[in-house]
Amino acid sequence: MAEQRQIAFTHKEVSEALVRYYGLEEGLWGLYIEFGISGANIGTDPANPDNILPAAIVPIVKIGVQRFDKPNSLTVDASSIKRLEPKEKSSRARTQKTKSPTKK
Repeated sequence: MAEQRQIAFTHKEVSEALVRYYGLEEGLWGLYIEFGISGANIGTDPANPDNILPAAIVPIVKIGVQRFDKPNSLTVDASSIKRLEPKEKSSRARTQKTKSPTKK
């Protein structure tokens, strides 16, 4: 059998996994993606390096979930998601919840 090289998810599956990971228990939550934008001149033909074109570069900056008021094709209802067995949360999740403002 060939080695699996790619696993794809729907928007709802990603939303559900993030809702489950963060332990959200109520509300409609959907996929959130933040894009950046930049530009550059790029060559499209290695045989003719002087032929360049302006191009947009659109990186994905952040991926997360956001709360929605109405269900749609991106959302899952947190109250209907089956919970996994409790595990110790990652150090990142603990750090985000316990950060205190820097004193000056």
